[in-house]
Amino acid sequence: PIAGSMVLAAVLLKLGGYGIIRMTTMNISTILVYPTIAMATWGIIMTGLTCLRKTDLKALIAYSSVGHMGLVASATLIQTPWSTSGAIILMVAHGLTSSMLFCLANMLYERTNTRMLIAMRGMHKAMPQMTHYWLIASLTNLALPPTINLIGEIQIMTTLFNWSPLTITMTAIGATITAIYSLQMFMTTQQGYLTKDSKEIYPPQTRELLILALHTLPILLLTLNLELIC
Repeated sequence: PIAGSMVLAAVLLKLGGYGIIRMTTMNISTILVYPTIAMATWGIIMTGLTCLRKTDLKALIAYSSVGHMGLVASATLIQTPWSTSGAIILMVAHGLTSSMLFCLANMLYERTNTRMLIAMRGMHKAMPQMTHYWLIASLTNLALPPTINLIGEIQIMTTLFNWSPLTITMTAIGATITAIYSLQMFMTTQQGYLTKDSKEIYPPQTRELLILALHTLPILLLTLNLELIC
């Protein structure tokens, strides 16, 4: 259910991240840290490549969520104040962005009865009010400056580079792939011609616009005042 996906992305994954932060205060052996960070950074690329070929919108958002949490997992294992701060910022940003994307995907599913990207094209013509929220969610997902997503990712990339310069290649490739599939998701759903089954789509309701506004407002406020997190 979409409500379960939103709670999972916004709350439960953050509880897992909090648990990792608390566990890393114990002196974990470097024998476990090195392979775990290597798998986490490699997983960022693998999930990104998976997103590039996904045709299911909900699965695409879910795999994107996994990729971002790979950054969080690798940052928490380094156990420095800068990496922990970056992990917390990215977790908060990811919780808002991923939950908003799941919500948008469900709104399209309720109108088209499908989760296939090709069947959701041209939604800008049917629901122009929703395009703004799709743009905000997609740009924050790819960490557009000066959103909190970018600040969290830069802090994590910096700490990973200081820990091992080799990680910059993995994180840079992952960030590039994230930008590609985020823009591809936005362009596929909003541009193009409407399908025959999508020409009688009803406009967004006030309840739906309110839910999206309650996701967008914290993102904008935290971007303007990042000290609320740190």
